[in-house]
Amino acid sequence: MARDDFDVDRLAAYLHMMPAAVVKLAERGKLPGRRVGGEWRFSAAEIHHWLEDRIGLSDEDQLVQVEGALDRSSGAVEVEEISIAELLRPEAIEVPLDARTRSSVIVKMTELAARTHLLWDPEKTAEAVRAREEMHSTALDNGVAMLHPRRPMPAILAEAVLALGITPGGIPFGTAGSLTDIFFLICSTSDHEHLRILARLSRVINDQDFLAAMRGAPDANELHRFIRDREAAIRNL
Repeated sequence: MARDDFDVDRLAAYLHMMPAAVVKLAERGKLPGRRVGGEWRFSAAEIHHWLEDRIGLSDEDQLVQVEGALDRSSGAVEVEEISIAELLRPEAIEVPLDARTRSSVIVKMTELAARTHLLWDPEKTAEAVRAREEMHSTALDNGVAMLHPRRPMPAILAEAVLALGITPGGIPFGTAGSLTDIFFLICSTSDHEHLRILARLSRVINDQDFLAAMRGAPDANELHRFIRDREAAIRNL
């Protein structure tokens, strides 16, 4: 078995499911896996992408459950809470974001992240993000896109960092006919960290009134305050 593969028992523990439920999902084609010598094997990379898609389709209650499962699967006795406000530094926020095309958005967002000096190679990151978008767009129906490389790139990161830009108007970015104007860039050091950030960020943006407030923010500092207050409200739910 490859080092980063799961067997049924390990994946069940990771997902906090019963082994029989894992097998049933795999047999129905709802969980990416393959049989090797009659036994189910699951690629860690494919499982992380499956979870990523699942997070994107989840409502608030489901996101809370996903966050809890990811926290428990870390194996640590005390898990440090993910904070979008802490990962997103004001210098990595630009309002308005001066970009009018998909390509220019990707370049600008990686440059924003590099302002923190935590991302050392914005060009390589932009290339990886572009490749990820070609596979499947990260743009959502609510006008938000959560850009990221297909796999984390820890060799060019000091630590996890986020960037945020809001364009003056929506631009074609994902599904034909829909426009996107709020762009997050997620740069993480591991698959597990990426999923935890994605789950928390999905909860933050899962409110149309909050997104409207974001679009009306006059500057980066005010936008950062909105996000900090939104996270505080989520913690009190």
